[in-house]
Amino acid sequence: MCMKSLFQVFILFAAFGYAAHGQQLCSVATSDAPKAIGPYSQAIKAGGFVYTSGQIGLSPVTNALAGDDISAQTHQALDNLKAVLSAAGSDMRQVVKVTVYLKDLNDYAKVNDIYKEYFPEMKPARSAVQVNRLPKDALVEIECVAVMPGKN
Repeated sequence: MCMKSLFQVFILFAAFGYAAHGQQLCSVATSDAPKAIGPYSQAIKAGGFVYTSGQIGLSPVTNALAGDDISAQTHQALDNLKAVLSAAGSDMRQVVKVTVYLKDLNDYAKVNDIYKEYFPEMKPARSAVQVNRLPKDALVEIECVAVMPGKN
């Protein structure tokens, strides 16, 4: 079993464990980020954490990609994450883990330059991987896990 699969199993067990012990799982939705383009939530709050779904560079206003370049799409994906975290009652300063999916790993440096604008203080743990294809043929998708303030 690969490491990502182990992490996903851990997250599922953690979420079900909280539910089994009377902890509530809460779906997060905001119109300030694009609606989910499949059968999933923008984020889930569980056990003092916010687990976001991946955000691509879709504009919540037009529901189209913010541009055809990595810079515009990265800014929009991170703005979407900020909006989802805000709707959940958290923010970028509370992020503990980020996963970045890139269509082309050659864009890594450009993404890093933009990324550090959104995380100027605490730098969360992060993974970045190249993938074959992303939803809507986006160039980047970013997801994160954040702590709920007052819960750490």
